[in-house]
Amino acid sequence: MRINPVLAAQGSYPMAQLQDKARQLRADGVPLIDFSIGDPREPTPPAIAKALRDAVPEISQYPTTAGLPGTRQSIADYVERRFGVTVDPDTQIIPTSGSKEAIFSTALAFVDRDADDVVIQATPGYPVYARGAELAGATVHTVVLDGDFVFRSELVPEDIWNRASMVWINNPHNPTGSVMTRSELSDFYRKARETQTWLLADECYVDLYEGVPPTSALEVADAGQSGLLSYLSLSKRSGMTGYRAAAIVGDATAIGHLKALRSSAGTASPEFVQAAAQIAWSDDEHVAPRRETFATKRAILREAFEDLGFEAVASRAGLYLWVRVPAGSDDVALTARLLESHVVVSPGRVFGPGGEGYLRLALVPTIAECRAAVKVVTECLTAS
Repeated sequence: MRINPVLAAQGSYPMAQLQDKARQLRADGVPLIDFSIGDPREPTPPAIAKALRDAVPEISQYPTTAGLPGTRQSIADYVERRFGVTVDPDTQIIPTSGSKEAIFSTALAFVDRDADDVVIQATPGYPVYARGAELAGATVHTVVLDGDFVFRSELVPEDIWNRASMVWINNPHNPTGSVMTRSELSDFYRKARETQTWLLADECYVDLYEGVPPTSALEVADAGQSGLLSYLSLSKRSGMTGYRAAAIVGDATAIGHLKALRSSAGTASPEFVQAAAQIAWSDDEHVAPRRETFATKRAILREAFEDLGFEAVASRAGLYLWVRVPAGSDDVALTARLLESHVVVSPGRVFGPGGEGYLRLALVPTIAECRAAVKVVTECLTAS
C-alpha cells in the first residue's frame, strides 16, 4: 500500500522514542522525574476549568472556523493589554485547537509546490515547522544556530530570502530559551516585507520570562500587521496544555486564507474550550505566580548543573533550561545515563543540527521534584 513518501522519510516525531522508553519504565512501576516534554504539572486555575464545564452543551454541535465573537474579542483585548497593539477581532484573529496543528497546517495555505517555494527555519528548533512545510511541498532551508542561539535575519542568505514564501521565528526560543530583541525582530520583519515573505512568529512562550517581558513581532509590524502572523497559546501561560487553546493573530488577508483552509480541515476549536479560553485570555493575574514558579525551577536546576561544570546557555525565558555538556561528553549518552537513574531529559540533537552536545530540561516537574532531581543528577553525573 502507498503512503506519502515525505511522511515515510520523516519517520516518527523525534521525542516519541524517548517517551516510549520512559513509558515502559512507568509501566514497570519505576517512578520517574520527567523533564522531557513541556507539559507542566501545576493545576489549571479553577475558574478556567469551571468555565469549560459550564459551557459543555446538552446538544453538541459543530463549532465555526472563525470561532466565537467573545473569544476573538478576549484575544484582541489581551493583545492590546500585553503588547499595546490593536487588532480587529473579526478579521485578524482565529482561535485554534492548540498551536501545534495551526503551525503544522499553515504551509498548506502559503506554499506553492510548483514554484519551488522555500520555507526558512532555524535549528535546533521545533520540528513541526519543517514537517508541515515538507508535507506541503516546500523546500526547507535550515539555519544552524550556535553561540547565543538567537536567530537573526542576516543569517539567511540573500538568494534564499528571494525564494522564500515563509520564514518561522520562535521567540522565546524552544529549546534554548533565548530571546530576540526588539531590534532583531524589527530587522526580521523589514527583511521579510522587502522580500514579500510571510513572517510567522511562534510566540507561545511570550508570557514566560524573567525580568523584562519579551517583545512580540506584533509590536514591530506595520499597521494591520501586514505580512505577519503571530501564534499565541494558553498551554503554558495558563496551564491548559490538554485544552488545546491557542490563536493566530495578524495580517487580515492571511487570516482570510487560513479560514478558508481550516474550514476544509475541520480544526475549529470546540466552543466549550473557547469559553474556558475567554476566561484565561481575559485574566493576567494567574500568570504571574506561574512565571515565578518556573523561574524558581530554572534557578534550582541551573545552580545544580553549573556546580557540576555544565554551562546553562541562553535559558532566559520560556519553559526550558538548555545545558552544554562538558567537552568530551555526549548528549545522548548522558541522557541514557540519567534515564538509568530515573531522570528523563532530552538530548539536544533531537531538536536538529546544532543541538549536539546539549541537554534540554523542560521545567515541568514540581519544585519539590526539581529539588529531588538535583540530588539524583549530582550523584549520577559525578559517579565514576
